[in-house]
Amino acid sequence: MEILVIVAGKPAIGYTKDGLAFFEQRLKPLGKVTLRYVKAGSQADVSARLLDASEGCLRIAMDERGQNWTTREFEKKLRGWMLHSVKRVAFLIGAADGHSAALREAADVTLCLGKHTMQHELALVVLMEQIYRVHTLLAGSPYHRD
Repeated sequence: MEILVIVAGKPAIGYTKDGLAFFEQRLKPLGKVTLRYVKAGSQADVSARLLDASEGCLRIAMDERGQNWTTREFEKKLRGWMLHSVKRVAFLIGAADGHSAALREAADVTLCLGKHTMQHELALVVLMEQIYRVHTLLAGSPYHRD
C-alpha cells in the first residue's frame, strides 16, 4: 500500500525540514510513503487542490475535529486497509485556515493528532513520526513501547 502525505505549501521552518528528512530516511526500508506538496492559498483553493491530488485514494483529512486514535488503533486501521487491498491512502494537511467543510465531507476519515489546534508544519512532523511508528509496529520492530 502506498501512503501519500499531501500538504499545502512547502515547509519553511527549519525543524520541519530536519524532521521530515529524518523520518523520510527512516521510512525508506519500511514502506512507500510519499510527500507531495500543493500550492498554498485560500482555504477553498487549497482544499480543492488537496482533493484533486488525492483522487482515487482513501482520504484522511487531518483536522482537530477528527477522531483521536491511539497508535495501536492507527496500526489496526492501517493493517485493515492493507488486508482489504486498499492501494493508496492520502493524509491531507491544509494550510493555516484548515480544511473546507467540502473537503471534510469528501474525506473517508477525519483524524486529529490531539484536540488542540496545531501549526500545520508541526502537525506534518508529528504525522510522519506516527506513520513511522506504525510501520515499525507492522514490521515487528521494538521502536514502540506500550
